[in-house]
Amino acid sequence: MSELERDVAHMIIDALELEDISADDIDPQAPLFGDGLGLDSIDALELGLALQKRYGIRLDSDAEENRDHFASLRKLSALVAERRTD
Repeated sequence: MSELERDVAHMIIDALELEDISADDIDPQAPLFGDGLGLDSIDALELGLALQKRYGIRLDSDAEENRDHFASLRKLSALVAERRTD
């Protein structure tokens, strides 16, 4: 897991108050939603706000590519690397 992936994992844990897991418990390639980490659409909204607060990233809630961005920790970290403004 890269340093950025670890940081994004900590953001996910903090934003969603997932106190029973650590950053190391999140497989960078596993799905964040459904069978993977088990997140849902409400969690996606919380993550969108957390991305904006922590990294200055704004996402259009209706954008088709959001599903791909939130597919896994690795994909979300790639988005952060590409768009971060902090």
